[in-house]
Amino acid sequence: MTRAVPIVADIAYHDLLDDPYPIFRRLRATAPAVYVEAAKLTLVTRFADIAAIERDPATYSADNPTSLVNKVMGPTFMRKDGAEHTIGRKAIEPSFRPATIKDHWAPKFTVICERLVRDLAEAGEADLFTALAAPMASLALMEMIGFEPMPWQRLAEWSQALIDGAGNYAGDPEVERKAMQAGADVDAAIEAVLDRHRESPNPTILSSMVNADPPMPIEAIRANIKVIIGGGLNEPRDAILTLVLGLLANPAQKQNVLAQPELWPAALEEAVRWISPIGMYPRRATRTVELSGVTLPQDLQIGLCVGAANRDDQRFPDPDSFDISRPKQSHLAFGAGPHFCAGTWVSRLTVGRIVGPMLFERLRNLRLRDEAPPIVRGWVFRGPVSLPVRWDA
Repeated sequence: MTRAVPIVADIAYHDLLDDPYPIFRRLRATAPAVYVEAAKLTLVTRFADIAAIERDPATYSADNPTSLVNKVMGPTFMRKDGAEHTIGRKAIEPSFRPATIKDHWAPKFTVICERLVRDLAEAGEADLFTALAAPMASLALMEMIGFEPMPWQRLAEWSQALIDGAGNYAGDPEVERKAMQAGADVDAAIEAVLDRHRESPNPTILSSMVNADPPMPIEAIRANIKVIIGGGLNEPRDAILTLVLGLLANPAQKQNVLAQPELWPAALEEAVRWISPIGMYPRRATRTVELSGVTLPQDLQIGLCVGAANRDDQRFPDPDSFDISRPKQSHLAFGAGPHFCAGTWVSRLTVGRIVGPMLFERLRNLRLRDEAPPIVRGWVFRGPVSLPVRWDA
């Protein structure tokens, strides 16, 4: 016998932002899908359920006209299924080919990271959010998209405004206003460079879009660049910070990674499992369907909480602990199925093979500051928003 989706009304939205994991444990124990009034959304939090949903895009569609992503950014290929999704993804594929990443982007990202770490080295202490992770992610993404050079803070501000708008389930009008203004600014930045990319094809994302066959329409270019700015900046930024936090908070594991550099990729995978930068994304039930004993009515919008699934104790023993030695097990931090994150390999390269190793190699005795503990926030998007550290200058 199936049952209706239960409703939970006693969760405060700020508790989701501060520490969602106790709430996620409660929701997993309650039902496969739970409507949370504070989020105004039905949340799915179990690993097995989300994995099954992602294997069935015909029943659980990414195409949802009521999605906040569509409202803030426009109709992106990330919110499409089937041929429309495939066409959009194919248009950006040249920028993400393994050879392009290795031969074109890796050298550029290494230069950016070397400059940022060199500028840090003599200071002896810094907040790595503003001193390293945010500028690294912003400058790298600026290169990949193909924008004119701009202060890294500008792209970071656009990204934050857009992802705040996409996660504005509380309906804050000021958050919406900032998101829409950021969208207009992004449109202007795109317009400023389109002719150059048409005339001189290159490995950037904008060049791939305008020189695709057929070329991507301008409305789709605008929407897709916005979604790339949102996820493509905050995901590597937060992955950098989470990786550093996980290692600094677990000195024995840090020493293992430094002694065995081949462990860096495993450390990154564990970091994004432990605190998933993109913690939730929506789907829509295209028909009335049963999910593990709960009935989801047709057109119900659900939130897939991969941040919760990645701490599901039915999948991961001792899931709240950062443990790079845990048995290899796939996670959902980069999504799954047809919507598996296009930038996964760029993130793995940038964070796990460039930034992490370089940071610990060149900032000797890198450590947390006892008097200034790190601050981690968010649930739709989650990561350290402040990571004060010291090292031996």
